[in-house]
Amino acid sequence: MQLLALALYHRDGRKPPRILRFRPGALNILTGESETGKSEVLTIVDYCLGRRAPNLPDDLIDQTVGWYALLVTFADNSRMVLARPRPAGASTQHAYTRTGGAGLDIPRSDELVSNSNVAALRSELSARLGIEDFHFQPPTGAARNAFDVSIAQAALLCFQSQNEIADQTALFHRQTESGMVQALKDTLPYFLGAAGPEQALRRHRLGESQRAQRAAQRKLDDALRHQQAMDANGLALVRLAEAEGLLTEVPAAPDTTQVLDLLHQALAAAPETAAPLELRDRRQELNDERRALREQLQEFDEALAAVDRWQQQGRAFTGELHLQLDRLKTLDLLGPERRHDTSVCPMCTQPLEHPDPSAHDITELTGHLASELAKAQTLQPVREEHRRALQTGRTDVTERLRLNGAQLKELLASDERLRNLQEQNLRVAHIQGRVSEALTRTGTDSDIARLRQNLVLAQDQAATLEQLVDEDDVAAETERRLADIAVGMTAWAKRLNLGGAADATEVAISLKLLNVVLRRPSGRLPLTRIGSAKNHIGYHLVAHLALHTYLRRNNRPVPGFLMLDQPTQAFFPEKPRDASTIQDADWATVTAYFQLLNDVVQLNQGAFQIIVCDHANLPEGWFQEAVIGNWRPDADGRRTALIPLDWLG
Repeated sequence: MQLLALALYHRDGRKPPRILRFRPGALNILTGESETGKSEVLTIVDYCLGRRAPNLPDDLIDQTVGWYALLVTFADNSRMVLARPRPAGASTQHAYTRTGGAGLDIPRSDELVSNSNVAALRSELSARLGIEDFHFQPPTGAARNAFDVSIAQAALLCFQSQNEIADQTALFHRQTESGMVQALKDTLPYFLGAAGPEQALRRHRLGESQRAQRAAQRKLDDALRHQQAMDANGLALVRLAEAEGLLTEVPAAPDTTQVLDLLHQALAAAPETAAPLELRDRRQELNDERRALREQLQEFDEALAAVDRWQQQGRAFTGELHLQLDRLKTLDLLGPERRHDTSVCPMCTQPLEHPDPSAHDITELTGHLASELAKAQTLQPVREEHRRALQTGRTDVTERLRLNGAQLKELLASDERLRNLQEQNLRVAHIQGRVSEALTRTGTDSDIARLRQNLVLAQDQAATLEQLVDEDDVAAETERRLADIAVGMTAWAKRLNLGGAADATEVAISLKLLNVVLRRPSGRLPLTRIGSAKNHIGYHLVAHLALHTYLRRNNRPVPGFLMLDQPTQAFFPEKPRDASTIQDADWATVTAYFQLLNDVVQLNQGAFQIIVCDHANLPEGWFQEAVIGNWRPDADGRRTALIPLDWLG
């Protein structure tokens, strides 16, 4: 896979996109002044390839661009557009993808819609690169998670940002980020061809087989341990079961087989019922009867109280009637006064406003009261009879309550025996539980033989897989392939006359250090012990050029491009405005670096693409042919940059 074009789209969608074209299979140089956006090209390409958390600058690019699109081509001449919108916040999962033939080009701005996501983009891109469906499984016991190998790891080999290319402590893109060192160590053997899904699957199966072997060993050890414990504790359980009545006719000294049989008998023995069902039912009946009798007794007491109140009220009423009749009987002593005019006062003979009752009226009232008194006296015998009936009923209920209490007392007297029986049942249940646990843990001789056979099978399977994994020897195969890469690294390091290269027998990549090391007769020299940023950049260049040359020759599933940002920074003052105007720089060495880049591209015969963003602008013809953009002011002073000037209006 190589890059054909990078496009930036304005947010309003009305302005034409800013398109930067690349030449596949060639050296591409983007030169220009500082602060023109050259370094952001690498960051944008990395983002379009599916990086989840982009490192896009918060400047004019973020303020003006709405979408980023990358056009790539593959070995079969098919093409693919990878586009992503400006991230809203720290990241975005949205994406746009389109595939096609050799005629596919950068899409129009109105065609950009989110028709995919980052996961799908990575998956399709990985498949087109030829990355196998490879789920990397860390070694058994490793404190890291498994992951799918994809373009995410392959892209780490294709970028060298301005800070990375001069770093003497790290060789690869994003190597200093958390987790990246281990990801590179895990996947570099695969990308070199030293390991693949088959080896990873065998290692995974070996880990599972070793876990199964350990599990089989534990089960056998547990069975043997419990069998030994049964020999010591089984007889004690038999004696306990015998003491609780679960066993009878126990031999004085039973052997192991007899102990197991006796324990099975004890487990099958049923304990005595804690409380007979009919006894519990009778107690419930008596309690229900006692509750009903108490309710009846309360009803009788309430009725008797009502009768007593009735009698008291009747006696008070008849007493009052007797008193009034006795007073009215004095009217019988009247003579002629009976005919007195009651409308005239007998003292003053004056007419009365309200006439007094006549003697006749009072006599009628007396007769009425006497009749009422006679009726009231006839009710007294009825009340007495009703009270006697209530008292009789109450006495009957009281007697029944007494009998009920006596029967309950007799039942309660048996509670102690029931409690003793329940306690015995608890002891029996406890013993049977211990027996059940002992029998469950203790296997028979046939069970132990089966566990031994399982262990032997697990050991054989683990040994077979271990032999296959040893034959793979991924580490040794990786070192052999790195040694092939070291041939080119050594020759090119000597060509550039890098520090220490003249005395080195080999310049190589160390998988353990993930850095360049020099092997000399006097010992190994890592890049961290070599001075000068010029040497650090030079060794980064030869390492990545040799690595990609190896990948291309062996048709490995890694993108066929390398992006370099500011590879000549060590030769100029910090952040030069325009390096081409600096007279005292080591232009011979700069020329040698670019000449090596051009020669390596030619060596790979179109299979390898290099894209360089730099301040340098050499006059050599081959350099000028490689320039795809010169972002310096033209003759009229108009400045060219990644973001067009008309976007800033």
